[in-house]
Amino acid sequence: MLMRTDPFREIDRIAEQFFGTTARPAVMHLDAYRDGDHFYAAFDLPGVDPDSIDCTVERNVLTVRAKRRRPTGENVELVAAERPMGTFTRQLFLGDTLDTDRLEAGYDNGVLTLRIPIAERAKPRRITVSTPAESNGHRQLTTA
Repeated sequence: MLMRTDPFREIDRIAEQFFGTTARPAVMHLDAYRDGDHFYAAFDLPGVDPDSIDCTVERNVLTVRAKRRRPTGENVELVAAERPMGTFTRQLFLGDTLDTDRLEAGYDNGVLTLRIPIAERAKPRRITVSTPAESNGHRQLTTA
């Protein structure tokens, strides 16, 4: 049997008020970065059933929801309950430079990774400048 005494329980109680409780889990941790022509967002969701993960995009707001549940059953006896349980939610405001229509999501080893391509209109492009001789005396700018 697991025996645990905690002389710092009051500190834990205060920390739960700021960082979350089992009824209101703490924030879903994330890394976000750009690699080449893609933007990535990786969310830590250990112990979450992949079927409980819900990702939605509305305009430029990405919402991720996931649920972690405690084991249940007739013979399950809860001995310690320190991991946050419940529904986790996180929202990201995405820039207009991302192509959310082609967003991809994968869940591996407790990490949800979203891969969002950079929109074509946001990628660097070369601008060709013509000379007066090429444009019959008119200045013309074209993009390539």
